[in-house]
Amino acid sequence: MPLLLLKDLPRYECLLEAAKRYPALEPSACEVFLHLLRTGDEAFRVIEQHFQARGLSQGRFTVLMLLCDKTCGESHALTPAQLAEKAGVTRATMTGLIDTLERDKMVLRQPDPADRRQITVSLTPRGLAFLNDLLPEHFRRIASLLLVLSEKERRTIVRLLGKIAARAADEFPAAPAAEPAPPPPPATPPRAPAPRRISRPRRSRAA
Repeated sequence: MPLLLLKDLPRYECLLEAAKRYPALEPSACEVFLHLLRTGDEAFRVIEQHFQARGLSQGRFTVLMLLCDKTCGESHALTPAQLAEKAGVTRATMTGLIDTLERDKMVLRQPDPADRRQITVSLTPRGLAFLNDLLPEHFRRIASLLLVLSEKERRTIVRLLGKIAARAADEFPAAPAAEPAPPPPPATPPRAPAPRRISRPRRSRAA
């Protein structure tokens, strides 16, 4: 889903006019922020198109990448809790992602040899083959997007984006991911009211 739902970005002159009404609006800061969101949307769209064509979501891709050892291209095992921590999602969300990947035979849950009480998740040969087939086009798209920047410009933009990310973390820290609350117990159906006893009028005895 796009972060910026604007077809056309406002011109700088419009931001200058808006700043007269909203003193907290800094035109140059707002211009950079809107372009940052628009660029993020475009980059996400390019990658999402490729994922959708392969029946993949961003969350499932993240799990596959976390389970792939980048140094040797083989799988390594992680617990669901470790995967949730590395992905920055709740354990319940990670459980859902693992469930769908396991259903498609791309990952395997199995007891941890060091601690049988723990469950680890690893890539299956099918999952590893899928990832190895997906990544060349994924990396080609990334390289194509950044082809317009020189190596020096790329280093500069990484440094500048890092400063913005650090400022966001310091000024507006993210709340810890909350686990979903357990479902409430089923409601006890109300008791049906007891039938009212209708008293019959007493007949008077004849004198």
